[in-house]
Amino acid sequence: MKTIRSIGAALIVALAGVLVTSLPARTEGKTHHIAIHVNQNDPQVMNMALNNVRNIRKYYDSVGDEVVIEVVAYGPGLNMFIPDKSPVEDRIKTLSLEIENLSFSACGNTRRKMSRKLGHEVPIMEEVQVVPSGVVRLVELQEQGYAYVRP
Repeated sequence: MKTIRSIGAALIVALAGVLVTSLPARTEGKTHHIAIHVNQNDPQVMNMALNNVRNIRKYYDSVGDEVVIEVVAYGPGLNMFIPDKSPVEDRIKTLSLEIENLSFSACGNTRRKMSRKLGHEVPIMEEVQVVPSGVVRLVELQEQGYAYVRP
């Protein structure tokens, strides 16, 4: 009987040790990386992308995790980042102030083609960085482990 109690006590101590060493990993939270793709000049799609940003952030905040989100636009979706033309300009400005680890990337290839067609450089919102290629940026983010979302 003493042997069974000793073995039982040893198992309890061992399990407690496992639980204690795994608790810090749980309480520290996880960091999630999300790439959101916009390639349509459609206010509904743009708003859905920004709703996804807000909802993703809200969920991960509620479970104690962090999130890094990058919204990448190219092709007709670049209109999302053009001042005075974007139907979501105010939302982008607000979200960029409210949400830490949120960034916006505009395709340099699309911008260059649009600028050539219009005869002047297409302006981009100050909250947005221009990357050489939107498609390549999405590939790079996925290679870095980002989850891909297309609204």
